[in-house]
Amino acid sequence: MRRSLRETPWMRILVVEDEVALADFVAKALHADGYAVSTCHDGPAGEAAALTGDYALVILDVLLPGRDGLEVLRTIRAHDSELPVILLTARAAIEQKVEGLDLGATDYMTKPFSLEELSARVRAHLRAPGQREASALEAGDIRVDLRTRRVERNGHEVRLTAREFDLLVYLMRHPEQVLSREQILNAVWGFDFDPRTKVLEVFIGYLRRKLEQAAGGDDPIETVRNVGYRLRAQRA
Repeated sequence: MRRSLRETPWMRILVVEDEVALADFVAKALHADGYAVSTCHDGPAGEAAALTGDYALVILDVLLPGRDGLEVLRTIRAHDSELPVILLTARAAIEQKVEGLDLGATDYMTKPFSLEELSARVRAHLRAPGQREASALEAGDIRVDLRTRRVERNGHEVRLTAREFDLLVYLMRHPEQVLSREQILNAVWGFDFDPRTKVLEVFIGYLRRKLEQAAGGDDPIETVRNVGYRLRAQRA
């Protein structure tokens, strides 16, 4: 039985689309909305990711190499009856829409589609019943507006680069939780963990300095030796 979205402190989305440019375009748009996004470009890879990853929602193209999107949907539904799945297809025939919905698709969009509409549908399907859409994150004295991408700490604006912003958002979706380097790299940079890379340490350093400057030197990011990092929701 899958966990309730109310129990999931972050939102990870899987995009399965064989048109690489379109997949990247969708991923960047959702990333800008504050989600952690992974992409796959064929049916077998998408199916494996959907079954093994802790995703809150899947965006699934119907026409995929290796394994048809509807077959992938069947497999997903055999393992998880609640995971929201939005189908994408260039086929506009009513029969295909009905087939997808009958197989358990949560929603259906026909290409070409509006990114604004897709984003709105994603928000709607991730919103718990009766819950208003969240447009901001707060952890201790740090506040992030996901719409304007404005960051404040202790009432002072903190100017971040796009990557620093994405890193902070991911940490704030996991307040007081120890996150491994693998988890953070996969969610923020979108590639498998390479033990030789130091990119995470570099950006953690950048982010720490900017957050410290806004709060008189208080560092809200704790290093957990040999594991990863934790964002403290309260001052030390």
